Amino acid sequence: MIEDFDQCYRAAASRDRRFDGRFITAVTSTGIYCRPSCPAQTPRRENVRFYAVAAAAQAAGFRACKRCRPQASPGSPDWDIRADLAGRALRLIADGVVDDSGIGGLAKRLSVSERHLHRLLVAEVGAGPLALARTRRAQTARLLIDSTALPLTDIAFTAGYSSVRQFNDSIREAFGCTPSYLRERSAREPSAGPATGAIVLRLALRPPYDGAAWLAWLASRAVPGIEELTDASYRRSIQLPRSIGIIELTPGEDHVSLRLSAETLADLAVAVSRSRALGDLNSDPETVAEVLGLDPLLAPVVAAHPGLRVPGHVDGFELACRAVIGQQITVAGARTLLGRLIEALGAELSTPDGAVNRVFPTPTAVAESELDGLGFTGARRRTLRTLAAAVASGDLQLDRGADREQTVRDLLALPGIGPWTSSYIAMRALGDPDAFPASDLGLLRSSRALGGPATAAELEEHSSRWRPWRAYAAQHLWTYEDD
Repeated sequence: MIEDFDQCYRAAASRDRRFDGRFITAVTSTGIYCRPSCPAQTPRRENVRFYAVAAAAQAAGFRACKRCRPQASPGSPDWDIRADLAGRALRLIADGVVDDSGIGGLAKRLSVSERHLHRLLVAEVGAGPLALARTRRAQTARLLIDSTALPLTDIAFTAGYSSVRQFNDSIREAFGCTPSYLRERSAREPSAGPATGAIVLRLALRPPYDGAAWLAWLASRAVPGIEELTDASYRRSIQLPRSIGIIELTPGEDHVSLRLSAETLADLAVAVSRSRALGDLNSDPETVAEVLGLDPLLAPVVAAHPGLRVPGHVDGFELACRAVIGQQITVAGARTLLGRLIEALGAELSTPDGAVNRVFPTPTAVAESELDGLGFTGARRRTLRTLAAAVASGDLQLDRGADREQTVRDLLALPGIGPWTSSYIAMRALGDPDAFPASDLGLLRSSRALGGPATAAELEEHSSRWRPWRAYAAQHLWTYEDD
């Protein structure tokens, strides 16, 4: 349970939406758990328990509130920030590692025993890895019940259940009613079904959200063949564990709409997790702004773009290739070279969607290619092939469950990768909120224009006052330059 009871109770009593997803409010007199902003009458203090995650509340015998739907809350930014074992484990569970590899696979990825991992997570969040994975599965199923017209049987297997009976029992345990009852009570008009070949879901976030700046950043770096931008949406291909899909993200005021087309919906939860990372949807923008706004250098920049996020990525290897190719050349030049790489090695989609007709090359394809005739220097070819070989072998992990410090050391050990490249990869692929490429020319130009530090060493020293949100400071400085 949460240790600071008074702070949590004040947040719940004031129905503060900023705390949705940060903790769960459980009421012993009703057996229900809610999000902090639930509009129901505030319970008496002696009847309240606070938990870090929904899985812990369910393990304690509580079921989800039908009114505030806590399973639809944005994720907690606390676990995205943390680089420790518990934070990495929670991010890997969200990305479907337990569904694909079991608890043993998760423990192996984290280099610990299953017993130690269980003990650690119970101590940190109040629930073990299996309970966390089961809650994730139930929440995925509830999202599909509420948002789509898929038959309940299809939802059961899409969400990862091995049988309809297991699906029914899990939903009843989590929400206190049957799946058919939830479908009947769903207030939202189903947005898609099997006949359309795609489903549309709403991904929750904490307002404000600067969707225009997020789209502009991606638009300036979009590579033909795998990405396409409109005035309102971003569309791209995505390699999922069991299939290749196409996602389309459309920012709104309090959510981002996700449209997913895939060969199988078995990868839905992974697609949701990676889309949330791409949009940085678990971030708490007010907390970030409070820290960065204290610095007179950044204050006007932060005020100009409330809710600015750090664009993540759906594929760490692709992002790393972008970083290597983009070294010391213009964004336009990098797009041209990336386009050639995709045209040469990227597999064609069986069902293209608009201008999106290919998927980014696999690590194996890049490692085994000589990369001749694409415009790369000899040194750049060696770096790309070495990077790809390390990822293909499993020696280098480039996702949000990786050990950030070790991964940066491993990147720096590769030929042709220096501090700028490793920091940029840490920002967008690893999701490190404190990564900061101080030597970036764009950051230095913005800093000088604002009357700040003029050299990389001075900017690195000055950036200490922005911790642990230096990645957001970098994004603000880049956005200032673009403006």
